[in-house]
Amino acid sequence: MPVKSNIILFDDNFRDNLLPLTFTRPVAELRVGITTLKQKWERISETMCSYHTQPYLASKYPEILRKNNLFINGGIIPDDQIAKHIFALKEGQVLKNDDTLIAYYGNSYQDPSQLLEAGKNAVHYPESFLHIKHPWDIFTYNEKVIHDDFRRLTAGRKSQNLSNTNKILGREYIFVEEGASLEYATINATTGPVYIGSDVEIMEGAVIRGPLAMCDHSVLKMGAKVYGATTLGPYCKVGGEVHNSVFTGYSNKAHDGYLGDAVIGEWCNLGADTNNSNLKNNYDKVKVWDYSRNRFVNTGLQFCGLIMGDHSKCAINTMFNTGTVVGVSANIFGAGFPRNFIPSFSWGGSAGYIVYKINKALETAEIVMARRNIELSDADRQILTHVYQVTENYRKYWSA
Repeated sequence: MPVKSNIILFDDNFRDNLLPLTFTRPVAELRVGITTLKQKWERISETMCSYHTQPYLASKYPEILRKNNLFINGGIIPDDQIAKHIFALKEGQVLKNDDTLIAYYGNSYQDPSQLLEAGKNAVHYPESFLHIKHPWDIFTYNEKVIHDDFRRLTAGRKSQNLSNTNKILGREYIFVEEGASLEYATINATTGPVYIGSDVEIMEGAVIRGPLAMCDHSVLKMGAKVYGATTLGPYCKVGGEVHNSVFTGYSNKAHDGYLGDAVIGEWCNLGADTNNSNLKNNYDKVKVWDYSRNRFVNTGLQFCGLIMGDHSKCAINTMFNTGTVVGVSANIFGAGFPRNFIPSFSWGGSAGYIVYKINKALETAEIVMARRNIELSDADRQILTHVYQVTENYRKYWSA
């Protein structure tokens, strides 16, 4: 469905709801299903997209303006129907659904709230659609989106062959890219498709129940047990037991321990035997910290585990309570359950926290990224420093 317009994906009014995940990236860089939201729009439009995001992120995620610009809500997961309506917009037109601005055609960025109030040239979109408004939407929608991404990414293509050492159910719902290595694994794809990306390694004894997306260069360790709907982003290493969780990329949970109904950012590391609770003892709905309201809010979910921002780490035997939110570049250790809201750049655990100084946090980030042959750029440093500054009040309050 190619388009001739220049596409810019904008952060909508739900961006703050998606913190801490959006402290370090535009909304369109969130991963759900197999690919990021931006990659989905690029595939369906057959054109490159840029971003309109927060000023402090713009040096790493720039906006590219041209004469004809189609601004699309970066939190919306595309499907053929909504894409058709968006790509049919004419100059000056706005596409919306009740209180959600979906897209508009214009010369420059305009405030979404003002466009929603303007009735002129507004087109109402009557159908339902998936819109990432909260962090838990990512694992809630992940099953459907893996199905949709699998269909788009594999249509008309042939999977690499699977070795006879593997025990397979639903072979027709498994797609293996070139360079992937897997032997003596058990894969059940009758419960959902399994996508195995380029240069993925699945070690002996791993047991997989789809839907599962393993992105390029990800690794599943020996004896791992993975239930759908789970996504392992690029260069992730995962072991132990995982259920209905999304790893954005470059993060590790390499050892035993349980992770369920969770979203993990980039450059995170979960120590051996880290576990999260995803169900309260009284089976009540789970509340989590909401940055936009500065309080805990009800998710409406019975199952909700861990939300962790980029560059955060936890030590061996860490226990996360139900609905825990961890900010950016936190370092968590010690016995007992840490608090279920841990501010960015916090150092400590259930016994209390001190500030993880920005210079030390940047040193660690540089070392960790270098292990993947990626440089901590000046833009990365500026972003992390900005997050350190704007989250200072949370650390003062929660460490008092």
